[in-house]
Amino acid sequence: MRTRFGYGVVLLLIVGTYLLALLASRRWTVTVLLAVQTVTVWQSLRVARARPGLRLAGALVFGLAVAAAVLSFLDVGPLTAIAFSAASALYLLAPLAIVRDLGRRDRVDAQTMLGALAAYLLIGMAFGFAYACVAQLQPGPLFGDRGDPTLSEALFFSFVTVTTTGYGDLVPAGNPAQTIAVFEALTGQLFLVTAVAKVVENWRPGNWARGSSTGDDAIGPAPR
Repeated sequence: MRTRFGYGVVLLLIVGTYLLALLASRRWTVTVLLAVQTVTVWQSLRVARARPGLRLAGALVFGLAVAAAVLSFLDVGPLTAIAFSAASALYLLAPLAIVRDLGRRDRVDAQTMLGALAAYLLIGMAFGFAYACVAQLQPGPLFGDRGDPTLSEALFFSFVTVTTTGYGDLVPAGNPAQTIAVFEALTGQLFLVTAVAKVVENWRPGNWARGSSTGDDAIGPAPR
């Protein structure tokens, strides 16, 4: 089950988290959002067979997320910023494990494609929560005359940036948001030339198989 449907479940959790983030207008919804994010990252690390050190880092960040979620009920900006920073850190841990797992695969299957897509979406969401964190901490508005973004606007700007689409309707007024945006664009392009290149490299007509393509979970050679 973990091998055949693992990254599919991760992808569904990511979509669910994104939809929940669009509705996160109250503080209690931020708490629910952090809980769903934690489940998403846990499933990602589990499917990707993350190293113990990475799982430990995830547990530490999870502890921070729990504390921030409890404190986010208080009407204090920095506490909400801590919650968003914890969410961003959690969503940056998962792609590391997924990309490492994809690198171990010697052929392309459905889980490889879903894993690559899940990692890309996790990166976009991680930076989206980072922008929300900066908006809570910095004294001036993040987008100048447009003001501070809602969580949905922060996620929209993040995905526009990571894909280097650049509509230009939302522009950071200054640093550190501008620097984060540049780093995100570079990260998105680096992901495309590494993880996606790995998928393309292993793409062969006989390499497509259902199920896992690594280790003991391989279901045998692809039919010819």
